[in-house]
Amino acid sequence: MPSEKNKVCVICGKHFSASEGLFLRDLNSRLKAKIVARADFARNSSFICLKDLQAIRIEDMQSIIDQDLEADQKMNAELQKELAKDTYVIRNLNDTVNGQLTRGQKTADAVAKFGGSWGFIITFVIILIVWMTINVVHLFGVNFDPYPFILLNLFLSCVAAIQAPIIMMSQNRSAERDRFDAENDYRTNTKSEMEIRILHKKIDQMNEVQWPHILDMEKMQIEVLSEIQNEIQTIKLEQETLKSNSRNKRHPSRVTHERF
Repeated sequence: MPSEKNKVCVICGKHFSASEGLFLRDLNSRLKAKIVARADFARNSSFICLKDLQAIRIEDMQSIIDQDLEADQKMNAELQKELAKDTYVIRNLNDTVNGQLTRGQKTADAVAKFGGSWGFIITFVIILIVWMTINVVHLFGVNFDPYPFILLNLFLSCVAAIQAPIIMMSQNRSAERDRFDAENDYRTNTKSEMEIRILHKKIDQMNEVQWPHILDMEKMQIEVLSEIQNEIQTIKLEQETLKSNSRNKRHPSRVTHERF
């Protein structure tokens, strides 16, 4: 026999059998809250039909999805806002530094580069050897700077006096480039830090909010599938009962004979 429809749905007010719905005590707290928001007189012993329950579940899932999308859009907007700030502009140091060089600065760089190379050392040693050889052995009858090579000492002093400031000019430019480099690194690190911080917030949002929401929705889906399976089994039992009753009505004598 079909179940009696003696249960009243707290939402639609229609009568249903116990297999056509659930009691509020069997639902989770969030669904209970939504049902109570619609029917403030609902209690744990109240009954809700499957149709209204599915509608509330779909509404709950949609609210969860909308909430997660809103949080994602907010974080993406925050990320775009941080990236759009002028303080995060990264500059090319070669264009910044080399584009401002004067002719004197370029000359100072070239002199410092040559003065700190093996080519300069070898060339200078050769000049010293040739100079001293000419003046010691009177090569070609020349003796313009006899021992102790006072003119050579004057020449070396002049070279050192001129070379030192030029090298210092180049070092000052290197220090300026290092300052630009440090500033550029600071900008890059600041930009990376802000991006990583926002990405961490998004990951935390996923771990703390979105993943629990996904698990809740999967749980709802499992509950719905279980209810559908139970409903199918109930329908099958009712169909078998109807077939059995119909068969008994067609052959009442056979039923009587089987009883005896």
